[in-house]
Amino acid sequence: MNDSTLSPTMAGDSAADAAFASHEGRSQFVRATLSCWLGTAMEYVDFALYGLAAGLVFGDVFFPNMTPLIGLLASFATYSVGFIARPLGALVFGLIGDRKGRQVVLVTTVALMGLSTTLIGLIPPYSQIGIFAPLCLVVLRFAQGFGAGAELSGGAVMLAEYAPVRQRGLIASIVALGSNSGTLLASLVWLAVIQMDRQNLMSWGWRIPFLASFLIAASALYLRRHVHETPVFRQALEENRERRESAAAAPDNRSFLARNRAFWIMIGLRIGENGPSYLCQGFLVGYVAKVLLVDKSVPALAVLIASVCGFGVIPLAGWLADRFGRRITYRWFCLLLVLYAFPAFALLDTRNPVIVIAVIVVGMCIASLGIFGAQAAYGVELFGVKTRYTKMALAKELGSILSGGTAPLVATALLSRFGHWWPIACYFALMAGIGLVTTFVAPETRGRDLNLPEDAA
Repeated sequence: MNDSTLSPTMAGDSAADAAFASHEGRSQFVRATLSCWLGTAMEYVDFALYGLAAGLVFGDVFFPNMTPLIGLLASFATYSVGFIARPLGALVFGLIGDRKGRQVVLVTTVALMGLSTTLIGLIPPYSQIGIFAPLCLVVLRFAQGFGAGAELSGGAVMLAEYAPVRQRGLIASIVALGSNSGTLLASLVWLAVIQMDRQNLMSWGWRIPFLASFLIAASALYLRRHVHETPVFRQALEENRERRESAAAAPDNRSFLARNRAFWIMIGLRIGENGPSYLCQGFLVGYVAKVLLVDKSVPALAVLIASVCGFGVIPLAGWLADRFGRRITYRWFCLLLVLYAFPAFALLDTRNPVIVIAVIVVGMCIASLGIFGAQAAYGVELFGVKTRYTKMALAKELGSILSGGTAPLVATALLSRFGHWWPIACYFALMAGIGLVTTFVAPETRGRDLNLPEDAA
């Protein structure tokens, strides 16, 4: 399929276009956009706070009797627990979302994430309750991940199913703007908190960001309770039942792999984005601060600068996906990540604060922002309306386990085993390369009719 044109089964008016033509439809669109922005901001406040805390604080608070490197490894191991829970949440909430609607799931997930994050800020340290401190951290991290498993995909589905066809890439990228807002807020708060003296930081200062996240969760929850179901899902419910049952009853003699081709494609695309993303904004923070012994404010400032840049990079990526196609835009981002890996780690070794900041900023702009913005609409369009939420959420979260969820842990283990950055750079390039190769077997989906029952691949 030509990346620069729309196929005959694509484009044209859609349920979302029809709804957007009315004043009430536009009002609901704005409310849905704000609620998705805040909800994904909540998710990434959770994960950015935890990533920064794991790299800078948790080793001392919850694993005080370990060496710095082993403490960092233990912190990131706890960090990975949230990613193990995400596919379970994706499956459970995805099934509910496909059967009962997107809105009910998004209300539940933001409440669960907000409560879990707030409670993390109330856990006593290891010095007070011993082994129960890291155990509580693991339990709450699991609950946090269970809710987050359906949050990001749900936000992308809701935005894409509300968006007019020809602006779907740009509008769906707002879900990435929400994640960027969360990362920005988390880094701002951490940049202020780590200025405290060490005693206050370790005793109570680190708790402030986790407790304050409750305000975002409450705002998102209020908005989501007043958002209607998406036009695409409403139209799917109104379709003729006999027609849908007849289509469902038609035999499909394809193999299991062939029937779920879009699912495997989404996993490959996700690995190419999520692994490099969490290495840039998670592992590099701890690596620069704990291993290279650069001042802790340097990586925190880098994350802050990258997050500010994201407000331009993300909508640009969404616009490029609308203008030139999902596939070619995604392919270029993956190629840039492959080319970035080895020069990035070599430059970090200089320990020059300006160079370190530039390396982290460039990496996040490509992996955590640009490619993420292009992925939002692409993932939604790959799947048919009947199982979209379940398949997309589960594929993205399984991809996360295979990449982002374990990336900081694997990278730390590689550093501990080899004592050098080159195996980590190889690992980084490998994951980006998987995303690059996937774009050569993925279909172009720009402008696809989201009410089609079959997957795009």
